[in-house]
Amino acid sequence: MKITVAGTGYVGLVTGVCLAEVGHDVTCVDVDENKVKLMESGVSPIYEEGLEELMRKNFVAGRLHYTTDYESAYRTSEAIFIGVGTPEMPDGSANLSFIATVSKQIAESVERDCLVVVKSTVPVGTNDKVEQFIQDFLVHDVKVEVASNPEFLAQGTAVHDTLHAARFIIGTESKEAEEKLTRIYEPFGIPIVSVNRRSAEMIKYACNDFLALKISYMNDIANLCELVGADIQDVAKGMSYDARIGANFLNAGIGYGGSCFPKDTKALKYLAEKNGYILRTVEAAVEVNTKQKMRLFEKASERMITFQGLKTAVLGLAFKPGTDDLREAPSLDNVQLLLEQGADVVAFDPVAAGNFKKKYPEGKIERGTISYVDTAQEALKHANICFVFTEWEQIRELTPSVFKENMKTPLVYDGRNVYDVLEMKDAGVEYYSIGR
Repeated sequence: MKITVAGTGYVGLVTGVCLAEVGHDVTCVDVDENKVKLMESGVSPIYEEGLEELMRKNFVAGRLHYTTDYESAYRTSEAIFIGVGTPEMPDGSANLSFIATVSKQIAESVERDCLVVVKSTVPVGTNDKVEQFIQDFLVHDVKVEVASNPEFLAQGTAVHDTLHAARFIIGTESKEAEEKLTRIYEPFGIPIVSVNRRSAEMIKYACNDFLALKISYMNDIANLCELVGADIQDVAKGMSYDARIGANFLNAGIGYGGSCFPKDTKALKYLAEKNGYILRTVEAAVEVNTKQKMRLFEKASERMITFQGLKTAVLGLAFKPGTDDLREAPSLDNVQLLLEQGADVVAFDPVAAGNFKKKYPEGKIERGTISYVDTAQEALKHANICFVFTEWEQIRELTPSVFKENMKTPLVYDGRNVYDVLEMKDAGVEYYSIGR
């Protein structure tokens, strides 16, 4: 099928590449000409495992194209997927301006009947508005229907999550739209759950917010474990055998980040309030996560007289392994506080350091300084204190002796519970983690 994808971020690009991989003829549209040239050369603008290989494969095969000419791309498409961003507004609501821009462009360009598929995460009822908006600006006498098809990919595993999804959620308001979207996804051989548009929109928020709740609950329990002498990892192990609970998302740490959980919890909270309802569970998750991000810094502040002039190793900057995304990453808030306190931060991240440099260039910032190194060992060399914010494999594989031998003062604050408590103690490392 001839498909166009609007937007080449995590959602749009991964969706377009995977649709091409199963045999569709896909054109990806982006406003940035330099970005289009980069993608045509086989280079991905985002870090995502396995993505560049599929980009090159399908581009060479002639199934994948990139362009800034949205008019030509939309004109004869059988289906147009919208995968642009819906960033968070100051009040927690979703900014739908990019959705509106693309919708208007589609309305003014399409010259054949087509299905518009909204993959972006949008508030319940948005697809109804998108369909009406397109009708308001439609130039040619064609039939355009809108379907909701929320994404459930996780950054770092987005390609796998799309090609091997647990299910595809499709929300439609007609049998024709349902059948067309079903045909698009049939080559994947994955179960399809068909509902109406508003239910599809709510499923996305309900899933993400439930996982955010689970993470915040475990972090809350971890904090209590520290006070009563229990070990959160033992508690999580015991919980994981209960089929009603499951084993996933039971790891305690310094909070969730990224492009989905923080934004989606706030958006659902805003939607509830707008409709005169208070989602107390979601409010609690947001509050717990906000406080949890500062947990390590607070522990270290109780231990230290000052951070002024202390070499501070920071291991991991991305909000999770497998991505260069810094959105809502705990490292951002903590590094800012460390710099304000006069720390000399030396940071390591195998992928996200480049993006972090854009926010914090090397040199003096606030009362402190920041520099970047290529290995974790370099960051630890002669360090007075170390913070672990991301559990990259390069960080996981460090042994307790590496901290002991390289650091001036082997003092480690681990926000991801990477290392064994007893092994660190036996090696002579003063070690603090979450809930243990």
